[in-house]
Amino acid sequence: QVQLVESGGGLVQPGGSLRLSCTASGVSLNNWHIAWFRQAPGKEREGVSCIEGHFGATLYGDSVKGRVTISRDYAKNTVFLQMNSLKPEDTAVYSCAAGYGCYVRDGKSVLRNIRYWGQGTQVTVSS
Repeated sequence: QVQLVESGGGLVQPGGSLRLSCTASGVSLNNWHIAWFRQAPGKEREGVSCIEGHFGATLYGDSVKGRVTISRDYAKNTVFLQMNSLKPEDTAVYSCAAGYGCYVRDGKSVLRNIRYWGQGTQVTVSS
């Protein structure tokens, strides 16, 4: 059974940092493109960042560019999302997904051919 499990969310003050993890079981993420999405209450899901499998090229949405870094640890079968300088508008449920085809459209990262989704982890930025 394939599972993507996110962790690392929580409550953080504005300006703070969090590192989210997306760990897979039942499948190797090495050749998959992995994306992070977020969805705030009452808003559409938004692509945050994407990392390709083979060469590890990375893409970022305009709303997080310069504040977020996506990376992967092949040995741990995990993709990370380091988020710095967090703002209240970053509050959302963050989910990871595995698929093929990362690109940016209308300022948001996009992942095509999604095969697997995680359940999400809550990130709340508030003082």
